[in-house]
Amino acid sequence: MIRTPLRPLARILSARASGENPDTIERANLRDRHEAMRDKARARAEGRLLLLGAAFFAAFAVVGMRMGVLATTEPEEPQAVASGASILAQRADIVDRRGRVLATNLVTHALYAQPQLMVDPARAAKGLAIVFPDLDEKQLLKDFTGARKFLWIKKKISPEQMQLVHEIGDPGLLFGPREMRLYPNGALAAHILGGASFGREGVASAEVIGTAGVERTFDAWLRDPANNGAPLQLSLDLTVQSTVEEVLDGGMKLMNAKGAAAVLMKVDSGEIVSMVSLPDFDPNDRPAPLTKGDAGDSPLFNRAVQGVYELGSTFKIFAVGQALDLGLVGPETMIDTKGPMVWGKFKIRDFHNYGPALSVRDVIIKSSNIGTAHIAQTIGAERQQTFLKSLGFFEPTAVELAEAASARPIVPRKWPEITTMTVSYGHGLSASPLHLAAAYASMVNGGTRVTPTLLRAKSQMTGARIVSEDTSARVRTMLRDVVRKGTATFAEVPGYEVGGKTGTADKPMPKGGYYKDKVIATFASVFPAHDPQYVLVVSLDEPVETSGSEPRRTAGWTAVPVAAEIIRRVAPLMGLRPEVEPSTEGGVTLVSN
Repeated sequence: MIRTPLRPLARILSARASGENPDTIERANLRDRHEAMRDKARARAEGRLLLLGAAFFAAFAVVGMRMGVLATTEPEEPQAVASGASILAQRADIVDRRGRVLATNLVTHALYAQPQLMVDPARAAKGLAIVFPDLDEKQLLKDFTGARKFLWIKKKISPEQMQLVHEIGDPGLLFGPREMRLYPNGALAAHILGGASFGREGVASAEVIGTAGVERTFDAWLRDPANNGAPLQLSLDLTVQSTVEEVLDGGMKLMNAKGAAAVLMKVDSGEIVSMVSLPDFDPNDRPAPLTKGDAGDSPLFNRAVQGVYELGSTFKIFAVGQALDLGLVGPETMIDTKGPMVWGKFKIRDFHNYGPALSVRDVIIKSSNIGTAHIAQTIGAERQQTFLKSLGFFEPTAVELAEAASARPIVPRKWPEITTMTVSYGHGLSASPLHLAAAYASMVNGGTRVTPTLLRAKSQMTGARIVSEDTSARVRTMLRDVVRKGTATFAEVPGYEVGGKTGTADKPMPKGGYYKDKVIATFASVFPAHDPQYVLVVSLDEPVETSGSEPRRTAGWTAVPVAAEIIRRVAPLMGLRPEVEPSTEGGVTLVSN
């Protein structure tokens, strides 16, 4: 910077020559310099003021815009910020084969407290005890006035309860949004759906996880965002399921049974249209599991899948079907039925005396233990085991339920000839009603293996061959004869040509042996018998029919009438039209008037 001298030599010399005072020049130059410095300082100050004003204007503009945004948004509860992975709360719906909702989500709230924000803990505790009678006012007050800075009060509350808590008016009572699992049909299909609960939880959301049934089996799929919210479609028909539950519940009470199970399955695909276990529960309020006693006494116990029982004479069709397929016997082959049949220290008896011999067909129709045991002897232990394995009786069912994997059939460790005989009529090997339904479907659908499933089948799957088509047709004829003139005459449903086999097995005692007055009564049925579409298995635990002079416990008097009523009610719902069967007896038919 070049500064102007206060006393420039040229001007000083000129002033002296003209007689002027040189000091005047110095004072003028000094004044000009001060004025220039003042102007520069003023310009700098004005620039700073302008910049400060712009900053204030921008700040007030941002505040105003934020206030405008807040004024136009919906009010929300304050949310605490927590570190860690975000919680994915969304869960896909579960629907039946027609798309009707079985399980969905409901937006609700959780209630929690931050005691350090409370104004009047005593008033808050008293108000909460009124809104939620199950809460203890003294314990709440102790928690609110203690050292805790956070505590859950209720994980799920209704809108009405939320409003009542709002009216308490304490700022320390806060709400967190929740997505809870809702089962709009209550207890319907409870054992299949299972239930859900909360996993990881935060004040802003909670993880919904499956605890049992298909909710647990497909938990990862239901929570996978890649599915874009697509529902899980089951093979169940909601209407049919409701009807089966209603009839089975009435039948269980009418027959004074402790429990009941029913499985309705398509014979070609293995799709389970209905599966019921009674007593049941409401998955919206899933009860706690039993900690002692018999697991079968819990309503959580799925008798259709987890109930492993000796299924009695329903097994006889497997022995006869295998013998027919091996060419060892024909339908009219005569079998020795003189009783009792003695094997070592064991004696095998029939429920009635059927005389010295019966045809293979009549062994099934009359349900002869002795006749079936003789047929099993001709088959042999090794071939019998191989056949039963092919029907799935040596492993848990592959149905998509979390509980199914643990429901392994109880198979004898050793397999002497006496075991071959007793297993042939359903004693000594225990399996579930679902095992039985799948095996019957495999026997009557033309002879191919069926795998039970709870998912809607998108394509037809053909399993391994079990028996020939000719053997399958003969089996269907015999099952039809059991209903027409055998032990299951109460199963006759006009127009639907029901076939089936009864089974009454003594119930085993926990410490060995069998009860004398407690049975498992089972009826395995197919309909229509000439072209089977469905298999229905009904099982009653400890039934007693008391309408006569003496109590009756056999399946023909207990399980069969219940199954018949189920078929009568559900067959039209599934699109089966009744057919008029041609009469085999002579008679006159009125064709015109």
